[in-house]
Amino acid sequence: MKKSLSQCAAERILIIDGAMGTMIQRYKLEEADYRGERFKDYHLDVKGNNDLLCLTQPQIIEAIHKEYLDAGADIIETNTFSSTTIAMADYDMQSLAFEMNVAAARIAKKAAQEYTAKNPDKPRFVAGAIGPLNKTLSLSPDVNNPGFRSVSFDEVVDAYYEQVKGLHEGGADILLIETIFDTLNSKAAIFAIKKYFSDIAQPELPVMISGTITDASGRTLSGQTLEAFYISVMHVKPFSVGLNCALGGEQMRPYISELSQIAACNVSCYPNAGLPNAFGEYDETPDHTAHIIEDFAKEGYVNIVGGCCGTTPDHIRHIAEHVKTVSPRRLPEMVDTLA
Repeated sequence: MKKSLSQCAAERILIIDGAMGTMIQRYKLEEADYRGERFKDYHLDVKGNNDLLCLTQPQIIEAIHKEYLDAGADIIETNTFSSTTIAMADYDMQSLAFEMNVAAARIAKKAAQEYTAKNPDKPRFVAGAIGPLNKTLSLSPDVNNPGFRSVSFDEVVDAYYEQVKGLHEGGADILLIETIFDTLNSKAAIFAIKKYFSDIAQPELPVMISGTITDASGRTLSGQTLEAFYISVMHVKPFSVGLNCALGGEQMRPYISELSQIAACNVSCYPNAGLPNAFGEYDETPDHTAHIIEDFAKEGYVNIVGGCCGTTPDHIRHIAEHVKTVSPRRLPEMVDTLA
């Protein structure tokens, strides 16, 4: 019988994959590649809509998943960062959001099952990637009207509900709410998850929550400190809470250290490959990234590690190698103060 996610996390530090977008860029795809046969006469340009590739170039997405699995990833993320009706409105493809989620989860699940079958002692899991949206509930897009919102809480819940349904039907093992810069958006995602599983009367999938600290202030874009962010999502009893994106590993150090002290659950960390250079590219070598994350592991900060923007299968391979003999962070013994 396949080991559960919790069993695996208790035994070792788990490895999550690296950047999907970085790998897609390597294919140097043109407009016609994104369109495929199905959308060859589409009325808008769709180049850059990476999630659409789950429908038009599924073999490329599967090949990228397999590169990360070869590199040692235990958890691979679906290519669904923007697969919501709200984000897909940029391409007038709202009607495809559900289909994208189902397709993406199936592609990832097929690859994960193939690798689990090869080595049943190292089961592979699919995390349904739920991105932060391109609209925010906490901030006004109009500087002259701070009370204005371009989207409502209910609209965000509806968009996430559809995404969660698609990811679940496609076979995701975990739901990953990631790159959170606005906790209210993530609360809408959490609400959608709870509502969906309540509606279908099935147990919820494990939820991973990953925020992003945007600069040296140590706050999210919507102004929360790390501790405030954690406190505002801990009621979900997530499988893990962590940080990804915006910063490289070195810049993440104080925040991962702080989170490891306060989190009652597993802690995840998947930084960018350093900070971007003047051209928006990432220069940090796999070895350098791996040394930073190995240090986090030895300090007892982390349970799940991997990479975000700019990271490749090479980065993940080095990270997996560097942490394989290090024990995972020990979860604190929680005292029920209400007892």
